Amino acid sequence: MSVPRPSPRRAPRRALRRLPLNAAALFTVLVCLFPVYWMVTTALKPSTDIQSYDPPLIPGAWTLDHFRRAIGADGFALFWRNSILVTLSAVLLALLVALGAAYAVARMRWLGRRQFMLAVFIAQMAPWESLIIPIYIISRDTGMLDRLPTLTLVYFMITLPFTVVVLRGFIAGIPPELEEAAQVDGCTRAAAFRKVAFPLLAPGLMATSLFGFITAWNEFTYANFLIIKQQDSRTLPVWLSSFQSTFGTDWGATMAASTLFALPALVVFLALQRHVTAGLASGGVKG
Repeated sequence: MSVPRPSPRRAPRRALRRLPLNAAALFTVLVCLFPVYWMVTTALKPSTDIQSYDPPLIPGAWTLDHFRRAIGADGFALFWRNSILVTLSAVLLALLVALGAAYAVARMRWLGRRQFMLAVFIAQMAPWESLIIPIYIISRDTGMLDRLPTLTLVYFMITLPFTVVVLRGFIAGIPPELEEAAQVDGCTRAAAFRKVAFPLLAPGLMATSLFGFITAWNEFTYANFLIIKQQDSRTLPVWLSSFQSTFGTDWGATMAASTLFALPALVVFLALQRHVTAGLASGGVKG
């Protein structure tokens, strides 16, 4: 039995119907990307073009002086190291704790399981800015102000609920019969999870890692409030404000530093983006 083919006349009609959607999508992309484009081009413009009354949309001349000034600024390497250390530590700690919690919720039946997930959802929805004052008071009273481990714990607390939710859904989407078959072959429950289920969690782990990395890498408020006296413990978002002075803002160096600051998150996204969609989609299945 032959399958009827669509009429050639319908193709232009479909294209016309999709034209408004495509135009809206293109407009949205342009609006979202324009600030990034302006940041990068401003970092490459000479100071005269930046300070002109009508700066050009496309630079007529290019310069790397702003990047040299940003890299040569005091503390650039130190604050870069601090941001990398705090971000990676928070992400790895969140993955480790969330993996155990997600497995317990998805695979085990215990009293209070639903209430636990409700508490996780509430924690995910809560605005973390509302906890600045309590966290500051606790850090001050325990002598944890001006320390990088404090920032690590705060970022871990911020990224943990989302990580638990996504990994729970992803583990629930893996058939438990795979682990049961491994246990029949002699594996313990932990060994069955490590050898069978854990390799299938790669997309979910990548998605949550990307979210945690971007969240911790870009965070400014807690880093600004919890690191006060020890300037050597600052992170890159706080360091960006050093280009402002009583004489004004060095916009060229600020944009160059912002471009350098955005590069790690961009690299991580490009490296993991193939797994992110699958991870988020699988995380919403079953639960």
